[in-house]
Amino acid sequence: MNPVAAGGKYAADWGRNGLAAHLARHEPPGCRCAVMLQPLSSSIDMTQLAGFEPAALPAEDEALRPDVRAFLTHHLAGLSAEARARSWSGYDPAFSRALGARGWLGITLPPEYGGGGRSAYARYVLVEEFLCAGAPVGSHWIADRQSGPLILKYGTEEQRRFHLPRICRGESFFCIGMSEPGSGSDLASIRTRARRNDAGWVLNGRKIWTTNAHHSHFMIALVRTSGEPTDRHVGLSQLIIDLSRPGVTVRPITDLTGDRHFCEVFFDDVQLGPEALIGAEGQGWAQVTAELAYERSGPERIYSSMVLFDEWLAWIRTPAGQSPGATRLAGRIASHLAPLRAMSIAVTARLAAGESPVVEAALVKDLGTTLEQQIPALIADDLASRDDPSQVPAELLATLAYVTRVSPSFSLRGGTREILRGMIARGLGLR
Repeated sequence: MNPVAAGGKYAADWGRNGLAAHLARHEPPGCRCAVMLQPLSSSIDMTQLAGFEPAALPAEDEALRPDVRAFLTHHLAGLSAEARARSWSGYDPAFSRALGARGWLGITLPPEYGGGGRSAYARYVLVEEFLCAGAPVGSHWIADRQSGPLILKYGTEEQRRFHLPRICRGESFFCIGMSEPGSGSDLASIRTRARRNDAGWVLNGRKIWTTNAHHSHFMIALVRTSGEPTDRHVGLSQLIIDLSRPGVTVRPITDLTGDRHFCEVFFDDVQLGPEALIGAEGQGWAQVTAELAYERSGPERIYSSMVLFDEWLAWIRTPAGQSPGATRLAGRIASHLAPLRAMSIAVTARLAAGESPVVEAALVKDLGTTLEQQIPALIADDLASRDDPSQVPAELLATLAYVTRVSPSFSLRGGTREILRGMIARGLGLR
């Protein structure tokens, strides 16, 4: 099956072609998806969130899709659906450099730093195509999505000149140093500390669940530069850490799928120069919350299960796989993806305007990852209900097995569901 036709077309086109409205039907009695897929706004007064003003992707950005799809057809030829399901955790430096050569990395960064000078909408189109096709974007993902924009916004001119062109060429990979053992998503309680000395900063501490740290050149870490953990938001700063420095130890963590993209990182008297500080000392909390809006609102919080969904869609279109129940289930899933996509684009519009829609991004992330986790469970229910399970293609079963095992992490990365719902409650005035 053509990975672009299967992965990019249907999901990316739902908002424009109305596929959700065409497919959606009433669920038959006893169908589990009618219980699991409740209306998105069932417990939320959306009128209190002005950040979800409808927005459309500009025509000049939509025009990127044909070239991107042709590129992906060529570069993903022969990759199995199970391999493509890894997508934004997939590590492929050669693919990243190929994207850089096409000008598709750092597309929102200014041309003077090697970027494309385009809007956040252009990057949205690219990311949507990459994720729906299952492209291995993990190597450059963090640098392109948030480290580059963070450096552009808060970095010195020297930091911009050094880092941004390398990010745009797909030559410099970043990871995020936020979570720590014992603190998880409670970032304000972190204990990793950087102390000033005559040479700059001396760093000690640990970070955990750091995606692709073992493949990265740099980490942007939230650390304590003054005060104590009990001081919470006060005294936190962000540092750019060269991971090749003496005293840095990276240990990959094997997850349930057998992958090793999460890492634990140790800092033992790591000497950093004064230029390691990004932004203002003590302003790390404000900077990192702005950064998280990029992480929490994009298509990656909607499309992590998309390769599986499209593999299943392809099968239920065949005589062996078609059934009225499967068609109704496809409609239900599509009818939830369409508004989520619209919400995500609305947040992108806020980012394009230079705003920091923290609460809206948290809501998109919470709702999006919930649906991402429901998709493998619902597809598994459909396959288990078949009279002859032996007709289910092996590739579909392998993809389902992988996504089922990895799906618990969808609601953990980028902030746990509990933390995000607390943020949403405060934003709605409920807490």
